[in-house]
Amino acid sequence: MKKLSLILCSALMFAIPFSALSAEKIVSKSKPDLSLKLELENAIGKGLTWLAAKQQPGGFWAQAEYPALTGLVLTSFQGDPSKFYKNKYEQNIKNGYDFLVKSAKPDGGIYGKDLANYNTSISMMALLMANNPAYEPLLKKGRQFIVGLQDNLGEGDPLDGGIGYGGTYKHSDLANTTFALEALYYTRYLKSDVGNDPEAKDLNWKAAIQFISRTQNLKASNDQKWASDDPANKGGFVYFPADSKAGEQKLPDGNSALRSYGSMSYAGLLSFIYAQVDRGDPRVKGVIEWLSKNYTLDENPGMGQDGLYYYYHTMAKALSAAGIDTLTTKDGKKVNWRQDLAKRLLDLQNPDGSWVNKNGRWWERDPHLVTSYATITLEILHRGL
Repeated sequence: MKKLSLILCSALMFAIPFSALSAEKIVSKSKPDLSLKLELENAIGKGLTWLAAKQQPGGFWAQAEYPALTGLVLTSFQGDPSKFYKNKYEQNIKNGYDFLVKSAKPDGGIYGKDLANYNTSISMMALLMANNPAYEPLLKKGRQFIVGLQDNLGEGDPLDGGIGYGGTYKHSDLANTTFALEALYYTRYLKSDVGNDPEAKDLNWKAAIQFISRTQNLKASNDQKWASDDPANKGGFVYFPADSKAGEQKLPDGNSALRSYGSMSYAGLLSFIYAQVDRGDPRVKGVIEWLSKNYTLDENPGMGQDGLYYYYHTMAKALSAAGIDTLTTKDGKKVNWRQDLAKRLLDLQNPDGSWVNKNGRWWERDPHLVTSYATITLEILHRGL
């Protein structure tokens, strides 16, 4: 039985940069900001303390029918840079993992009511972070479950190769595809089992990459008619082919373009990383350029306050994974995004240690979800500062 090293487990939530395909460490090139790191540790501790107090008697957080919420909380505990709160709340963590194990289904998924892929993928990341070989059978079955959710509709269908929520909601989208690819990427050390098990299958990564490309506003690599190279949207991403949650934008020439938006553009970058697309690829260069030009922490670009904390969370993962320390904005200013985002989250934390979005889109009025997003994001930033 293979076991992940503690070093790898501690790095999981920070993803692996393109250069990691050559073993380069994820560290900032600037001098460590010890003062800010200590502030982050304090904020993380307050967040974890708040979460520990909100655990339900059954070991879950928020809603038992959605184990992903518990998975995100457990991932935040596993990433505690001080280890103090991880040790202090050891029993809470154990109870949470017991709940996840009980949530596993015979088909390999880890879910309750619905949203099977979302719940399974996030729960798998939490199980992986535990570095416990006893969870390996669940991870193997989880891999096969996720692979089985990939749309196989034929190359001509724009949804081919993607993955949706699963269960009743089978429609592929970029957010769910990113969650799935993350879980598959980090459990790839189990991939050798595919060759030993005649019933086991691997993801069709070529089809997945095509699906990702078909959600990007980049005409050179997106064969869909809606793709636009207009300056405002070129290189960015939408939710799924021909659908943007940010709506349409009228162009000066009278045509319309599907609006690229922030959270999906970071998800697109992450998906390319998990699919091991080279950093020199025009698709990767294109999304990094769009993200640089649209850099802001005031909103989720194109979506306002909708999904703001998911945006922060995905930003931290994607830019860390890409090994990017600074971004050059459209006015030529170089920004240290880690410091900016860290200070922003410190300002947004509530006195009781929680975070919450006043905007309820995508469940972000639930402080359990948002506090998990924020805490994990701070842990990612702490590692890179």
